[in-house]
Amino acid sequence: MARVMSDRSVPSVLFVCMGNICRSPAAECVLKHQLSTAGKDEQLFL
Repeated sequence: MARVMSDRSVPSVLFVCMGNICRSPAAECVLKHQLSTAGKDEQLFL
């Protein structure tokens, strides 16, 4: 699910794949899980 954020005060993270198409989505999923576990998933835009 994509979120559109208009608030520029929220830090953002962009994962860029450099050839292997599964690394970026995997890294995003791992970070989303860790942020959710820590209760900080609304503090960062991925």
